[in-house]
Amino acid sequence: MTVEQSDFQKAFLAKGTGNRLFTQTEFDEALKLAQAEIMTVAVDATKQAILLERDACAHLVHDLADEEEEGEVCTALRNAVRAILNRIPSQRQ
Repeated sequence: MTVEQSDFQKAFLAKGTGNRLFTQTEFDEALKLAQAEIMTVAVDATKQAILLERDACAHLVHDLADEEEEGEVCTALRNAVRAILNRIPSQRQ
């Protein structure tokens, strides 16, 4: 499918902007850097989401423990809360 270019597009492509354009190598390097930055943000966001979900689960189990009378089930639920919250301690720093 051929798309007709406007006069502006034709002039722009013919003359450019007068600014220096990237070489393919410079573009590829910038693209790699951008991709690495995006992946870093994505990994950090995922870790944060997992931590928030773990906290929500611990809160839910804690509420269940509060509903129980003191005893083995209550103790087991409170132990589960501590285990959930301390699953990966380094993430809490």
